[in-house]
Amino acid sequence: MREATRYAVNIAEKAGILRSFDPNLRPPLWNSLEEAKRQICWGLAHCDILKISQEELEFVTGKTDMDEGAVLLRASYPISLLCVTAGPGGSRVYYKNLTAEQKAYLLPDTIETTGAGDTFAGSVLNFVLDHGLDHLGADDLKEMLSFANAAAALVTTRKGALAVMPCAEEVLKLKNS
Repeated sequence: MREATRYAVNIAEKAGILRSFDPNLRPPLWNSLEEAKRQICWGLAHCDILKISQEELEFVTGKTDMDEGAVLLRASYPISLLCVTAGPGGSRVYYKNLTAEQKAYLLPDTIETTGAGDTFAGSVLNFVLDHGLDHLGADDLKEMLSFANAAAALVTTRKGALAVMPCAEEVLKLKNS
């Protein structure tokens, strides 16, 4: 699987296709955390758009401060759009010389967090597909995070993960409430 992924990423790079990466670190699935870190670093070196949790950022960089970790990643890898999720702490995005932050939508009927990160990432990718990646402004970044956070919050109110992702209308209704 690793060889096939690397082959596909190589083809995408040569074709100029945008590549996204979400490390989705699950320590029990690795023989060692050192191997996990090596593979995550390979992914970081080959992505344009990164969705990473605050815990994963600390794992990779050793930095507990989100901004310090993001600065280190951006200095080490060619990541154009770096999104850091912090669960109930909201999310932050780093793009060119801009940073934006968005509070989480904390819903009282949350039952599980499975799928929240994937929903967030999918919402960010949808925004990039709609708006491009070359000329985003501060308002664009805030809107992107607000939508992604709202979508992620809604999925936590449902059992399951990807099959229960909210539609755009549901997300907009929460954002506007």
